[in-house]
Amino acid sequence: MEPLITLVGVTMALWVAGALGVRRLRSWPVALRGGLAAMFTLTGVVHFVGMREELIAMVPPALPAPGLLVTVTGVLELLGAAALLWSRTAPWAAAGLTALLLAMFPANVHLALTATDLAAHQELAPRTAMQAVYLAGTVAVLVAHTRRRARTERRTSVAAQGSHVVGEGARPVQ
Repeated sequence: MEPLITLVGVTMALWVAGALGVRRLRSWPVALRGGLAAMFTLTGVVHFVGMREELIAMVPPALPAPGLLVTVTGVLELLGAAALLWSRTAPWAAAGLTALLLAMFPANVHLALTATDLAAHQELAPRTAMQAVYLAGTVAVLVAHTRRRARTERRTSVAAQGSHVVGEGARPVQ
C-alpha cells in the first residue's frame, strides 16, 4: 500500500505546486512522472533494505538465482525512477518500467498461490489492482510524450512548409 500512497501523494503535491505557480510542474505528465519516480525509488530501495528476503521468496521457483533477480529488478527500478525525471529519457523509462511491471507480476501470482497463510491469498486482488494503477501511470507518461511529440512535429512541419511558400506570380530567387 505504501507505493500507492507515495504515487498518489507525490503526484498530487507536485500537481498542486504546479497549480500554485511552479512553472516546471504545470503539466500533469510532469507531476505524474515525479510521483512515479518517488514510488519506484521506494520500491527499488526495498529490494535491498527491509523486504529483500520477502521479495526473494516471491520469485517463482522456475526462475534461476532469485537473489540476483531481486537485485537486478531493484537496480532497474532505481534507474527507471531517475530516468523518469529527465524529459528526454522519461518515455524510455516509462516503457522499460511498464515492461518490468509486467515481467514481475507473476511473482505476485506465485505468492498468492503458494503462500500458506490466508492473507497472502487475499492479497492477489488488491496487488493486481495496484499493479494496474502503476501500469496506467507508466502508460500515461508514454501516451503524453507521444502526443506532445506529434504536436511538436506537426508544428515543425507546418512552419517548414510555410517558409517555402512562394507567392503567386513571384519568381523564386536563383
